[in-house]
Amino acid sequence: MQHTLFLDTDIGATPIDIVHELSFKEWLDVQSDFLIQWLKSNHFHARHGETCLVPDKMGNLEKIIVGFSKSDFWLGGGILRKVPTGSYYLDTIITTNKNIDIKKLRENFCISWCLGSYSFTRYKSRSSEEVSKIFYPEGIDKKNATKLVESSFITRDLINTPTEDLSPSKLADYCKGFAKKYNAEFRTIKGKELIKDNFPAIHAVGRASKNEPYLIEMCKGESNKPKLTLVGKGVCFDSGGLDLKSSSGMRLMKKDMGGAANVIGLANWILGLDLPIRIKVLIPAVENMISSNSFKPGDIITTRKGISVEIGNTDAEGRLILADALAYACEDKPDLLIDCATLTGSARSALGPDIPALFSNSDFLAQELTAHGKEVNDPIWCLPLWKDYLRLIQSKIADINNSGTSSFAGAITAALFLESFVDKNINWIHLDMYCWNNEDRPGRPLGGESQGQRALFDFISNKLC
Repeated sequence: MQHTLFLDTDIGATPIDIVHELSFKEWLDVQSDFLIQWLKSNHFHARHGETCLVPDKMGNLEKIIVGFSKSDFWLGGGILRKVPTGSYYLDTIITTNKNIDIKKLRENFCISWCLGSYSFTRYKSRSSEEVSKIFYPEGIDKKNATKLVESSFITRDLINTPTEDLSPSKLADYCKGFAKKYNAEFRTIKGKELIKDNFPAIHAVGRASKNEPYLIEMCKGESNKPKLTLVGKGVCFDSGGLDLKSSSGMRLMKKDMGGAANVIGLANWILGLDLPIRIKVLIPAVENMISSNSFKPGDIITTRKGISVEIGNTDAEGRLILADALAYACEDKPDLLIDCATLTGSARSALGPDIPALFSNSDFLAQELTAHGKEVNDPIWCLPLWKDYLRLIQSKIADINNSGTSSFAGAITAALFLESFVDKNINWIHLDMYCWNNEDRPGRPLGGESQGQRALFDFISNKLC
């Protein structure tokens, strides 16, 4: 990856002025004749994201002027690729709109600039791309902003890495290094050890691959601190199993461990700022492949919690590995349990690729997290745990079916399935996310993406600290 983090001084850097569209005419009236004429000749009207490069008398770049019309988190991410490679600093913000938080606008501009500088170059034989740097503005929490960017890049890198280089064992190796970085406890349970230690669903899903299934566990923090457990779906590749996906449906399935990547990035942010909590990360890591010992439609799997599951579809494997991990997480009785998963196409049909679907056994928690997401421009939308839809995943020969026969309410029935494995006295949040950008947009290049990470961090740091 390549990226730019905040620098500490702006000596020799080019200034950037941001002008609100409604304040533009008044501001323009007091500028030099040269600048007025230059902006007119470049048809600059301070529309949102519009950018103008202003030269000095020698023809060298003197400053950048950017227009805006709203408080847009991603404004800076759109400017980065419009200006010559160099170093910049945010100078003046011109607006008469008193509802605009100038400090937040500065911070978001610089953060989104950095997020937009990301590129995944691991497999490029030649990578000469240079990215522009932006200088650290005064009055902003530099450590927090830097960890935000770093954590997002960790998530993006993991999702973008092909399965050949991120099998369950290689993901475990990565987590081992991550735990060592923060002096956290680390352990894995793999292969047939999963049966011995009562993680039968994780083993059943992953047993067909030559790459053994894993349960990865990391923990850091004093036992008397508030307990947070993060669970991330780690399906390193999903062929669909015997209910085989189409070739187009399989194309992006390296990203099916996006939930795991998201919680690792979130853990990096929490541990990097040393929040006063006890954090545990659980990642069931598997490849859902085909062989003579694949689990089959119609099989009955008895899970760690003792709940029997009829396999209605082998392509509904993520909820199976999460079932064992969630049951295990509850045994530690955390104050807050959060799982992240690229779980259902139904959530994408309902909310599109940008907005994770939120489910919780507490309406209050759901409202809080949604509010934090809105505050930090990281949208999440709550869907109901509609209990009547449990009928759609009933089984006549087991306690529950992993997919049922109905094509309706897939995101809700998946969440209801997971809720069956969560103790009723545990505060639980489930995010069903896409973790991928299908196109280049300001601050969000095509490829793997962290989602809900800023919302979750803001929520956790306010809720548990």
